[in-house]
Amino acid sequence: MLAPVDKKEHKSEGASARPKHEVADIFRRYGADYRSGHKLSPKQHQVMFDIEHCRRSYFGYHIDICDACDYVDQSHNSCRNRHCPKCQGIARRIWVNARLKDLLPIPYYHVVFTLPHLLNPLVGWNRELIYNLLFDCAAETLLQFGRDPKWLGAQIGFYGILHSWGGKLWQHLHLHFIVSGGGLTEDNRWVEAKHKGKFIFPVAALSKVFRGKFVEGLKHAYLKGLLVLPNGLKHLSDRNRFEEWVNALVARNWVVFSKPPFKTPQKVVRYIGRYTHKVAISNRRIISIDKGIVRFAYKDYKDRGRIKECKLRAPEFIRRFLMHVLPNGFHRIRHYGLFANGKSKANAAQIREALGSENEVVPIRKDQLTEDHTGIRCPVCKKGRLIPIMVIHRVGLVVINVLYYNRLSWDTA
Repeated sequence: MLAPVDKKEHKSEGASARPKHEVADIFRRYGADYRSGHKLSPKQHQVMFDIEHCRRSYFGYHIDICDACDYVDQSHNSCRNRHCPKCQGIARRIWVNARLKDLLPIPYYHVVFTLPHLLNPLVGWNRELIYNLLFDCAAETLLQFGRDPKWLGAQIGFYGILHSWGGKLWQHLHLHFIVSGGGLTEDNRWVEAKHKGKFIFPVAALSKVFRGKFVEGLKHAYLKGLLVLPNGLKHLSDRNRFEEWVNALVARNWVVFSKPPFKTPQKVVRYIGRYTHKVAISNRRIISIDKGIVRFAYKDYKDRGRIKECKLRAPEFIRRFLMHVLPNGFHRIRHYGLFANGKSKANAAQIREALGSENEVVPIRKDQLTEDHTGIRCPVCKKGRLIPIMVIHRVGLVVINVLYYNRLSWDTA
């Protein structure tokens, strides 16, 4: 059942208030029953366990001291699982700060590639294959358009972030890319995007090429016997039936979306920072957990982005959440072209030289940087930062920050 939700009510707690309900609460109440009746992968078991025990005694604790007023705070450690809604803030802040410091004085564009939902039944059985194919085909499409003199004629740079969910936790595979608004030619000249101020490349042309590359890659995987077919698609083991299914897939709408460039480089990093370390649902979206029913808010993009409410039975909520557990070792943030890992620093210097701004950097004010892992504001004086001085891990390991450790006043009476 769906019903409109009052936006003011949904935001009333404020950005700094602690959510009343958490995914961890759902797992603690209903997780044991769900695990006893469903077959989970070892990774899914680990995700549930970590989230249930996050910031509880199992993972140990740490002691922080304020660098201004010497207030001492003791808290349980987080699980640091990348699927945990409570553990992504620190990683996101570190990532955003690193990107802010690497910004170039160029425009940046936001481009999104989306897979048709007809592929969803295959994804659960071929996650790593489909995810990698999506990354490879979307990235190669952008690089190809950049190399083509018709569109640019230069090497571009970009990074992408994978999201596998929609607002109601259904499978919705898409990639968010941040793309440089131009590129370097073979003779190291900087070339600006031809459609400056509108879009990096025409989305209809991008969609057509992306679709062709993905379908070709999917057929290759099928012929090599790499695709696992679930029971509902066993008929696709017949080559002719598979070709018919592919034809239906090609006829679907392959959505590629491109936004105009952001007003400033800082704004693009701030914007994409919302996506980098997201999990399927944040704790703040959960409205209530009662009598086996989970109510949570979501944004309905088909209805002008209105905030609405979705109700799910706890087992269905857990099932949908676990659909988005990533394969072991999978990298959901990837860098390409000029921004590729290991080459980005040298390429940035070359771009600045080509722009005639070898020593120019995008100015970053101190207030534009987000608080890093040592920068949590003191709840007492509101001025200082809480600095970790001692971390006690669950295995008994103790890590001490000697610089601040001696500032503590120990009571030995």
